[in-house]
Amino acid sequence: MKYVLLLMGNLADDRCGETEEGPGVEEFLAFDAELEEAGVLAGGFALTDPEEGTSVTRASREAEPVVTAGPYAESREFVGGTIVIDVPSLDDALAWAAKCPGAIGGRVEIRPMLEL
Repeated sequence: MKYVLLLMGNLADDRCGETEEGPGVEEFLAFDAELEEAGVLAGGFALTDPEEGTSVTRASREAEPVVTAGPYAESREFVGGTIVIDVPSLDDALAWAAKCPGAIGGRVEIRPMLEL
């Protein structure tokens, strides 16, 4: 089954590679290589900083869209990237998530992918 690892960050925290305490880009590249070597890497991508994002919302089907630059002001967390893995069970996905550099000082959310 395919699982998505959502690499969650916090707006108040340092970004990837900004300090020595948090994981750097090299650690994420090494983790990707480890996933590929294990034969479980099925995709994924990194995202730019949340301030570069744009949001669109509509209050209803009939409402006009409202476009907002950056993340929602109330939101402290953001998605920094995703990794898609194809593993036999949630336990396997949890084991890979625990090894992910994004779990260091951040949070990795594991979500099964819907098969439509």
